[in-house]
Amino acid sequence: MTAELITALSNELHHALATRTPVPPLSGRGLGLGITDAYRIQQGFIARRLAGGDRITGKKIGVTSAAVQQMLDVHQPDFGILLQSMHYAAGQPIPTNTLIQPRAEGEIAFFLKRDLRGPGVTRDHVLDATEAVSACFEIVDSRIQDWRIRIEDTVADNASCGVYVLGEERVSPHALDLAACEMTLEKNGACVATGLGSAALGHPADAVAWLANTLGGFGIGLLAGETILSGSLAALIPVQAGDRLSMHITGIGSCAAHFS
Repeated sequence: MTAELITALSNELHHALATRTPVPPLSGRGLGLGITDAYRIQQGFIARRLAGGDRITGKKIGVTSAAVQQMLDVHQPDFGILLQSMHYAAGQPIPTNTLIQPRAEGEIAFFLKRDLRGPGVTRDHVLDATEAVSACFEIVDSRIQDWRIRIEDTVADNASCGVYVLGEERVSPHALDLAACEMTLEKNGACVATGLGSAALGHPADAVAWLANTLGGFGIGLLAGETILSGSLAALIPVQAGDRLSMHITGIGSCAAHFS
């Protein structure tokens, strides 16, 4: 794809974000869009947001669990960039009029104390570089109409990043079996999802290692001080104004989010 077309599609997604108006799938336009092109569009999309004064706070892995892959009919993981504007503090209402078609994911967040740069990053490297983990909600949101996405669409759309909320409890990962940690997620007081840490590519730290190695191919590292979201542990939960979510992950802690 030409640089001009990459820029045009990046600008189209940025306009969709700014106006909260979804666009038709990029993958259905006969453009010959490939994964590498999609990541170039993502980079342009993020560059527009950074030029507007935003800043990078971390990275995220998307489409890690079988439940999410089946729901979206996307069968490989991807990555996106977290920005300061996406972060909501625990207890801070999330205004749904800033989103298009939000869905919630319960995840484990990693807080890095050292850089990780692929290739060759392993689970042990990730754990050694991690200061702490916490429970986390990522509220994914697609700028593509009706979530009719293929892998190229969600990649271009910054892995369908919306906003995220971090639990206030922080624990060291070293005494935990992160793959065996159990998540329970409630919506308006009713249990709507359960999952294990192993849903994230078999082990959440393996998911972070995949991210470090994949980003390394683009010359991008995971940096000390960044927050890394390791992927959903269950199916996506649609949310709307008035909804309240809570989740607990054994050994790690809790997180809550509510929507105005």
